[in-house]
Amino acid sequence: MFYIALIHYPVYDKNHNIIGTAITSLDIHDIARVCKTYAVKKFFVITPFESQKLLCEKIINHWTDGYGAQYNPSRKEAFESVSVVNDLETALKEIKAAEGKEPLKIVTAARSFDKSISCQELGKIISTGEKPAILLFGTGWGLEESFIKDSDIILKPISGTNSYNHLSARSAVAIILDRLLGKDS
Repeated sequence: MFYIALIHYPVYDKNHNIIGTAITSLDIHDIARVCKTYAVKKFFVITPFESQKLLCEKIINHWTDGYGAQYNPSRKEAFESVSVVNDLETALKEIKAAEGKEPLKIVTAARSFDKSISCQELGKIISTGEKPAILLFGTGWGLEESFIKDSDIILKPISGTNSYNHLSARSAVAIILDRLLGKDS
């Protein structure tokens, strides 16, 4: 009962203006594969822009129905859980319809907020299976403030060994999913 959303709008640029970001093939490929590895039920790509939705659908179709599906069946398997939607509300309705319950909205950010919790604390919450959960990742320079305010849980930022903290979305997804759902090796 775990879901991921990669949000391309509304997000911030480096000057704190609200913008929409471009979908990248690498994000779709890598996040879909990580989601499959950790049994995420669905990976939502969120953008209201028609040209971006068409690009994303073309990439998905290549790997699920086109030549890519024959060439690399394991990639097909990963891409089958990718869904392109206009906004978070659409994703939330889809999850509620599938699960019968409103999902917990969990946001990620590269900066700290009051009442942020660790991956370990979140892991305990989601392991109960009481509610489905959707983990929201931003693109650009982060999610617009309304996502933070409307969330049920804010996850602490990933901390490396120094102060640099501007990971790609696909790297952040991989790290967080492993911390939340991974098995000790």
